[in-house]
Amino acid sequence: MRVLHLPVGRQMIEMCAALRRIGVDAAACHFRDRNQNFDLCLHLEKQSGSNRMKLRERFLKEAVEQYDVFHFHFGETFYKDRSDLEYLKKHGKKLIVQHRGSDVRMLSVANAEGSADVRVKGGRRREEREIVRKLKELSQYIDHAIVADHELLAYIKGRYKHIHLLRQFITLDKFPFSPPSATNRKPLIVHAPTNDYLKGTEYVLQGIDRLRRKGLDFDFKIINDVSHKEAIKEYRKADIIIDQLLQGSFGVLSLEGMALGKPVICYVRDGMIRHYPPGIAIVNANKDTFYDVLKKLVKDPESRREIGIAGRTYIEKHYDSRQLALKLASIYKEL
Repeated sequence: MRVLHLPVGRQMIEMCAALRRIGVDAAACHFRDRNQNFDLCLHLEKQSGSNRMKLRERFLKEAVEQYDVFHFHFGETFYKDRSDLEYLKKHGKKLIVQHRGSDVRMLSVANAEGSADVRVKGGRRREEREIVRKLKELSQYIDHAIVADHELLAYIKGRYKHIHLLRQFITLDKFPFSPPSATNRKPLIVHAPTNDYLKGTEYVLQGIDRLRRKGLDFDFKIINDVSHKEAIKEYRKADIIIDQLLQGSFGVLSLEGMALGKPVICYVRDGMIRHYPPGIAIVNANKDTFYDVLKKLVKDPESRREIGIAGRTYIEKHYDSRQLALKLASIYKEL
């Protein structure tokens, strides 16, 4: 069985590496250079419009000859209009799509699920009618879909014949255990938003400013526009990592922070907590409780270390890519 993941996402890289470790021939192809260690890249950013389409067409035909399973991410396929799916089906290929977040997140659904503060990306592609249209196009040819948790499950429930819950992959070797010191009285707080608006960065900055005005001693750093490798180096220096305060579930940054042994502040809404494996080591805070939660952590280095150690244990038990690769391989057998 040969598996191709496409067209974008760092998780593709982690998943394919883990699959190869258990003997599955898997490769991740990025369509554009995203400053990541990809297996394959089409570098569409270097091509003109007409050449981009020719390159997509050529790559599709080559891939059909080489691969058995096509694993799509973010609801994107070879072609923007997803017309390639019929071609793949006619050639007897096994198809699966993995939804990651902004590609399916709809405000009406989020509000109905109890996430009053959640935000979604703007733009025509993120309008609810466009998301629904895309889901219909995908599910016409794809029977199986993957999401990481119940927050994303709510957006695609009933859209596919089979929906699989598969947690995010964390390659533990990439995250050396680096718990914060239990004696450091001037902690370094790190925030690394992929999108300030979605993550609620303005509330983070308000809380930081308020703590400074109260005279608490700490350092604060925002990390963005760096490679993933450089970001991990910065995370390793941190005593506290802040993820997001609005969404109601945690993503890869929270998991990477816990893998390093750091206490991570992130908002997980009440209805979601029971769906995660027991013993969740997230420091839970929303935009209203963030200041008090952060203040307590800044003042308590021993607690920071204890929470960080618990977080690493949680990741080792529930998010180790080696174990999740076995589950993914079993999903492929169902296609």
